[in-house]
Amino acid sequence: MSRRAGLILLTSVLAARAVSAQADSGGAARASVLVRAGRLLAVRTGAVLTNQAILIEGDRIKEIGAADAVAAHAPREARVIDLRNATVLPGLIDCHTHITSDPGDYYKQLFRMSAIDEAVRAHLYAKRTLDAGFTTVRNVGAGEFIDVALRNAINEGAIPGPRMLVSTMPLSATGGHGDVNGMSPYLRFEGFSGIANGVDQIREKIRFEVKYGADLIKVLASAGVLSEEESVGAPQYTQEELNAVVEEAAMWGRKVAAHAHGAEAIKRAVRAGVASVEHGSLIDDEGIRLMKERGTYLVADIYNDDYILAEYTRLGFPQKIIEKERLVGRQQRENFKKAVQAGVKIAFGTDAGVYPHGWNAKQFAHMVRWGTTPLQAIQAATVNAADLIGWADRVGALEPGKLADVIAVVGDPLQDVTVLEHVGFVMKGGQVVKDSLTGGAKAAR
Repeated sequence: MSRRAGLILLTSVLAARAVSAQADSGGAARASVLVRAGRLLAVRTGAVLTNQAILIEGDRIKEIGAADAVAAHAPREARVIDLRNATVLPGLIDCHTHITSDPGDYYKQLFRMSAIDEAVRAHLYAKRTLDAGFTTVRNVGAGEFIDVALRNAINEGAIPGPRMLVSTMPLSATGGHGDVNGMSPYLRFEGFSGIANGVDQIREKIRFEVKYGADLIKVLASAGVLSEEESVGAPQYTQEELNAVVEEAAMWGRKVAAHAHGAEAIKRAVRAGVASVEHGSLIDDEGIRLMKERGTYLVADIYNDDYILAEYTRLGFPQKIIEKERLVGRQQRENFKKAVQAGVKIAFGTDAGVYPHGWNAKQFAHMVRWGTTPLQAIQAATVNAADLIGWADRVGALEPGKLADVIAVVGDPLQDVTVLEHVGFVMKGGQVVKDSLTGGAKAAR
């Protein structure tokens, strides 16, 4: 057999195997589903459309519109899901999670548990997040590449969970928010670290994280609350260092999320060109102006102050940490309101993992209480969040060509946004992962 003939035969065999594999394992993925929606929220406009239907083929939305017209285009064998008594929305997006950890005893987690403990529990938190209606998350901090492994397992279908973009270890200055502070200098923790000082170390660390799976880069531009350094908001990287973070990340096609509580750190991060400022607690008028001018997203976790003040003393957190939360909690909410009123772009992010996973939607009510309309809060968790993470072509709205991420609730979230705390139906990529609304009922086509 000639070499060319052999190559042709090999190509044919591989192609045949691929087709066979698709037929064996992908048939269900290509199946058609017709979702009948009593009410459908068009998140871009805020319009609530009645008597709608969504035709799904495989993991994508093929058509959406008036129920009878869409149903007429559906294959006869299409599965029909009856949500005519519910309001249907796109899957929600949380842009600030720590899905590999959950709140617990401070010293037990620090000294008696390891990354292995986190790894064996992480899938539970992923499932709780998905069941809460959050079909996509941006995970902005995890140790030992656990977030990479979790993302990969979800993508491979080994375990259920939301789509994940992961940052791996946040970049931190020595003695900063990502370091272990307040301990003996003889205490050592083994494992991977995000500690990097100076431009050269920062560039090397970003390359290391990208090499092993980071989808974005998280940088700790300021001090923080849940760490034992003295300040809550002081800058911890220079302007030159932050510029290098953004420049190096961009070279590798990655966006940057900047943890920043303090006003100066926020402004340095914005000037450097980060995609989002996380927390933004002590932002001043100049920072608000810069964010608006440059289109930087604010991702403000304005629910978890309630949980920290209610539970963290019981969990054994040092009083210094509790006092830092008291210092910034109210100010963060007031400054969030100022940013909303000024027209700063807002994306939904909760810091899940600081409070229990699955409670993500509790933040919607706080956003409304502190300045957004219900629609703006929902847009922050859909179209805005999709834009921030760079997935506007895939998620964030119920539109033809996008992934079939669909949730449903009883009630009208534009009138009572807290109904989003009780999502009864979740579909991710055309596959139903939770359904307490239909009872398996099949609607009339």
